[in-house]
Amino acid sequence: MKELKEIRFSGSNVLLKDNLVKGSIIPEQVSELTRDITIQENTVIEGAVYAHRLEIQNGDCELCGAVFTQLELHVNTDAKGSIIFRKSVGSVDTIASRASNCQLTFQSDINAKSVTLFNAFVAGSIYADDVVLENCVVIGGVFATQNIELNNCIVGTFNTPTISINGTIQLLLPSAFSIEKMIVATGAKLYNLSLADLGSLYKGESESPESGRVAIDVEVDELRATLTSEEMQKNLRSYSIVGKVLAADLIDMDKFQNHFLLVAAALGPQLLKTYDLGPDKDGNLAIVSFERLREFFFGILLGNITIQDMAGNFNITDVVQKYR
Repeated sequence: MKELKEIRFSGSNVLLKDNLVKGSIIPEQVSELTRDITIQENTVIEGAVYAHRLEIQNGDCELCGAVFTQLELHVNTDAKGSIIFRKSVGSVDTIASRASNCQLTFQSDINAKSVTLFNAFVAGSIYADDVVLENCVVIGGVFATQNIELNNCIVGTFNTPTISINGTIQLLLPSAFSIEKMIVATGAKLYNLSLADLGSLYKGESESPESGRVAIDVEVDELRATLTSEEMQKNLRSYSIVGKVLAADLIDMDKFQNHFLLVAAALGPQLLKTYDLGPDKDGNLAIVSFERLREFFFGILLGNITIQDMAGNFNITDVVQKYR
């Protein structure tokens, strides 16, 4: 990023290009509540942002404070470069990015009525009525009050009335939930990575033979439950690997270091010190940084890092010895 020009301003609409905003962009009078903000390129805003509509035409762009819009947060489809939101992002209506050539990163939660993201990395969770994700990584959960559409994504978990999946969907946590039966496109696959040896993969080492991704058959592994209270009754479907718990309980999952990696990714810039997972395959320290975690999970998403399938075999003698 080239040298930026510091700017301070007041007024109706704001156009930013090659600017460093040292403070926040917050309305100070009623007329500024409808202020639109357009970021053309090469901009850093160090404080919070409140806008009627926020448009990002191009990177590089960094918003260090919380962002809220009354109408829409929109990233242009032809945007390039890096676009980073360091804190929570919210909108009364829409948050949308269909850009395929930019590196879009949210280091905290997203909350809006409608969320549509392509090629984005979300360290927190997404809360919305409707969510559409394609080629995205969400370390937390995707929670929708109406519908979720996933196409070739990694997500921690999801909870929604209706969901449809396409491509390869991979879950980081053991279970996910919906009310209606999941709609599965032809050729779509659902995997769970909670028993994968992510720590060894992060360090470039061989995976533990006890580890691996677990394929979820929506027809076989779907569990139905009925939740009842005094006022209402609710049916819920769970897509879980609970049926594999017996075999998984024989594994020392702590050595996989999965929980550590997920927490480090979720905390993002809030980590107070630099951690490592010990020496990697070349003898260098495997530093846990947000940038490297982003690269690692996208490597899994794009198939550059392959995870073995879990064999699912165990000896009943081992079970007897474990609980004797």
